[in-house]
Amino acid sequence: MSQRDSGFERKERDLYETPEWVTMALLDAGMRPPSVVWEPASGSGKMVRALGILDAEIVGSDIHEGQDFFSTEPPCGCDAIITNPPYGQAADFIQRSIALMQPSFGQVAMLLRTDFDHARTRGNLFAGHTAFSRKLVLTKRIRWFEDSTGSPSFNHAWFIWDWKHQGAPTLAYGPQ
Repeated sequence: MSQRDSGFERKERDLYETPEWVTMALLDAGMRPPSVVWEPASGSGKMVRALGILDAEIVGSDIHEGQDFFSTEPPCGCDAIITNPPYGQAADFIQRSIALMQPSFGQVAMLLRTDFDHARTRGNLFAGHTAFSRKLVLTKRIRWFEDSTGSPSFNHAWFIWDWKHQGAPTLAYGPQ
């Protein structure tokens, strides 16, 4: 499958704001209720605002504000990291997030292209990882630019790791 030109210039630091319905699809899929959620690539805060419906403390940070995820400690009591990471750093975001959540038996949810788990070099993050619990495939494509006239060209999914998960990962589809 070939990639299509979106007609838009690539955004600096892959700052593509996640539409609210995408975050709601994750929340509707039934993650364990967290106490403190960290959104470490929050941009203007669109996902942070959507996560606000949770009965949890929501903390957003972003490299644009001087808080580099790779050198910033998670908020006190953090038991969930939920983000749409910069695509070029996604594997590093996943690895660090999983490691940070292990001591609290926490959760990690990453919004990625649906085929992100296909790469042989990432097998340790998915099939080879005991905390990998679910892949939630979005049945609707994300429109990253509100003024876009073309059709979105990529499928996306939420990939979820949960240190309390036991057994094989599950596959789900949403929103319905």
